[in-house]
Amino acid sequence: MTPRLLLALALAVLGNQFARAADRAALVREAIIYLSPDTASAKLGNVERGRELILLDARSDWLHVEALFGEEKTVTGWVLDKGAVRSTNPLGDRILYGEAVNSEDEGSRRHGRKGAAEDARRLYYRVYDYFPNSPIAGEALYRAADIQWQIERADVMSRPSAREKDSFLREGIDEQWMKMVMKKYPGSKWADLAAFHLIDNKLCGDWQGASKCPDKEAEQYEKYVKEHPQSPAAPEALYNAATRRAALIEIYKTEEQSKKSDESKNRAIALTQQLVSQYSQSDWSNRGQALLFLLQQGVPTYGNAVQ
Repeated sequence: MTPRLLLALALAVLGNQFARAADRAALVREAIIYLSPDTASAKLGNVERGRELILLDARSDWLHVEALFGEEKTVTGWVLDKGAVRSTNPLGDRILYGEAVNSEDEGSRRHGRKGAAEDARRLYYRVYDYFPNSPIAGEALYRAADIQWQIERADVMSRPSAREKDSFLREGIDEQWMKMVMKKYPGSKWADLAAFHLIDNKLCGDWQGASKCPDKEAEQYEKYVKEHPQSPAAPEALYNAATRRAALIEIYKTEEQSKKSDESKNRAIALTQQLVSQYSQSDWSNRGQALLFLLQQGVPTYGNAVQ
């Protein structure tokens, strides 16, 4: 085979690869996939919002597609060419993002559409996947990760192991999505927020009235604030650290460690003062102010003590 023919063949292969990479679409509506391009033909299933379609052919108002229902299941058939956002659409990122927001809002309602949260997760991810250079790609990936995290967290915390004292005694929440955000958008507020979620896997299920857990958790939140001072979650982390130091005031008394109890009070006050001064515009600052008032008044914030 001549060098010229080899070059032509290589270009043809590359061209086909690029064409296949571009021939993708995601639905912003639920659609029926048919056996043939005719609504009277057999129905092969329903394609949900955000599911990826591999475009094989187009005919009039129809698309011949491979619909991806997961890692192990694909269905080949025809869908009406309505509501399919192609990866080449110049406004596709905004369309997908907008429908993701709609689905997320629907999923948050008490009697919202079944599966709407999963729809939103898929749609947000498509924004990042199809339009990685979009100015909203980072937020979209974080939102997808956040929805996945909340779904998995609810499942993990519903199990009996969630009440175990030590975090390693329960199954952790999958960190893959959050770590992807941190890797793809380092130094961004989305990476900061993703890092905040990871603390969930380090929290105890039940303190059981002992000092070990709240002390360890306070250290995790304090470390987060030092490493991510500009994070939108920094005020919440400071407040969480302060409440745990405040709880330790009473816990150390039950363990007959009066010195550590006094130290915990001083640290709790310092944390709340930092919160109030450094993040004064945050709602967490007001909550910190209330906690500071109780600490200065010597009011217990943990346990059943009533004065």
